[in-house]
Amino acid sequence: MLKKLFGFGKEEKVAKIEEEELVAPLTGKLVKLEDVPDPTFAQKMMGDGFAVEPSEGLVTSPINGEIVQVFPTKHAIGIKSEGGLEILIHIGLETVNMKGEGFTTLIKEGDKVKVGDRLVEFSLDLVKEKASSTITPIIITNGDAVSELVKENVTDATQGTTKVLQVKLK
Repeated sequence: MLKKLFGFGKEEKVAKIEEEELVAPLTGKLVKLEDVPDPTFAQKMMGDGFAVEPSEGLVTSPINGEIVQVFPTKHAIGIKSEGGLEILIHIGLETVNMKGEGFTTLIKEGDKVKVGDRLVEFSLDLVKEKASSTITPIIITNGDAVSELVKENVTDATQGTTKVLQVKLK
């Protein structure tokens, strides 16, 4: 009787997020995924998304969520959004070979992040010197959770503000 009277034991219903928006995590030129000079990304083997050719060495969160992976080499971050999207930000191409040199992570696994929160600082000059490209793919790795993905028609991106993707979830 107390359960009914005072609401004990009731499960709270959490509203399911049906749509999410990703903003640019870097400032620079937007690049179509198909134009990324790496077949793994260009052929969407890891998933769909977009890429940015950065003009500065700062990555911010493209969405509200939780950091689920920080690669030991600091060149890639995994985020799970509040709606369940799994997003990979891969700074530059073949940057794993830099073994973390020139990268500073500002977050750790388990951290909650909001759009625009600073995630990683990196030396753009060092990436230009030591990696094959500065182009940074941003990939939705669990495409099976997506019912529709709409890419905005923009060419220049400002981190934390430029809307890049609208994603409808299943």
